[in-house]
Amino acid sequence: MTVGRKPDRQTTDPAVLDGILAGGFLAHVAMVRDGLPVVLPYLYGVGDLGDGLGRRLLLHGSTGGGLFLDAGSEGVPVSVAVTHLDALVYARSLNDSSANYRSAMIFGRATVVPRELRVEALWCVGDHLMPGRRAEVREMTTREVAATQVLQVPLDQVSVKVRTGGAGEAPDDGEDHGVWAGVLPLAVTAGAPLPSDLSAGTPVPPSVEALSARLT
Repeated sequence: MTVGRKPDRQTTDPAVLDGILAGGFLAHVAMVRDGLPVVLPYLYGVGDLGDGLGRRLLLHGSTGGGLFLDAGSEGVPVSVAVTHLDALVYARSLNDSSANYRSAMIFGRATVVPRELRVEALWCVGDHLMPGRRAEVREMTTREVAATQVLQVPLDQVSVKVRTGGAGEAPDDGEDHGVWAGVLPLAVTAGAPLPSDLSAGTPVPPSVEALSARLT
């Protein structure tokens, strides 16, 4: 997909797309329902289910969810956005101020993951959101799997844009350089883990410690 505005910010480097998807937790999915545009947030993962179709975006939800019902047997057209806001860029005028970001737009048809691949798809989502957790918890029950659904979206129609750096100001633009300009970095950070109904002496597991360290 070709970007129309600010095409210099577009990249086709697969590694950049992989980094954007790997670092995100939430995808915003746009679709048309009953003739009206709708955007919904979904937890997601990226994985290869071993069926020869390669890596794809996997959207987690309930079997009773609207998009999952709409998908039916033919799938439903969607566009999916995953965006990281990395910084606010302060220029000496509001017009020249900006933001640093990494954004991926994925276009395609969301289809239901076949039942025989659903467990693997759910583990892929879990591994993406909570790396290492699979080794610490029990297997999913048949009832849990039956109540949960995963949609898959191919990664063959993607548009990636990235903006980095400082304010786009010319050194001789006549602006007052007594006005502060610069970059305010932003990031998703983890707080201290909050235990829930634990047996005495239960330690924080390695998966939580690792993700907390990654997000600190």
